[in-house]
Amino acid sequence: MATVNSTNGSTTNINDLMATMNAKAPSDAKDGVKADTDKFMTLLVTQLKNQDPLNPLDNAQVTSQLAQLQTVTGVNKLNDTLESLKASYQSSESMQATNLIGHGVLVEGSNVTLSSSKAILGVELGSDADKVAVEIKDSKGKVVQTMDLGAQKAGILPLAWDGVPDATKLDSNGKPVTVADGSYTFSVVATRGGDKLTDAKGLSFDSVASVTTSGTDGVKLNLPSKGAVKMADIKQVL
Repeated sequence: MATVNSTNGSTTNINDLMATMNAKAPSDAKDGVKADTDKFMTLLVTQLKNQDPLNPLDNAQVTSQLAQLQTVTGVNKLNDTLESLKASYQSSESMQATNLIGHGVLVEGSNVTLSSSKAILGVELGSDADKVAVEIKDSKGKVVQTMDLGAQKAGILPLAWDGVPDATKLDSNGKPVTVADGSYTFSVVATRGGDKLTDAKGLSFDSVASVTTSGTDGVKLNLPSKGAVKMADIKQVL
């Protein structure tokens, strides 16, 4: 073990060491890394200058300490870089989200609202399907219309519903009588080779009312019906 010479100005050397060890705290993280590096180098140089000639410092130990210092310094610099990239990404994502305000979007859901005999919904398929059907039900769970979409490739398919039920009736003018405006639910039934697919999902229509940004939760889009969702939850912008 290396020792510090107790002669030839030992008081001054001890004071130097104490001053180095009790340095003031850095003002920020970057200054902290530099301060730790300077502190280590000062201690090392002081120890080398005052080592016992009969029991000098081990070169391997010094090399190991320098390598550890470089590793810690590199990790701290990498963390600073990642934090900078994270802040830049959040700023970019916030700008993109702001541009969506007022736009219609499709998000995962099973609700559809009919207004003036018009409604928008969607289907998301994780894989190709031989047959896809959308069953729309009223508040009592009764199927009012089945939309047969036939074979579909994997992906997102937006749909429009005119409110015309399966049991179509005509009014005095010969036009189809639609179901009442209001809230309905729907489900997606997709099959391939006679087997039901589990990766078929329904998509509900909503609109982006506002955007919320926070350091912990990131960017959130506020939808009137769905509530707060992440950018990744938006399946399609209409």
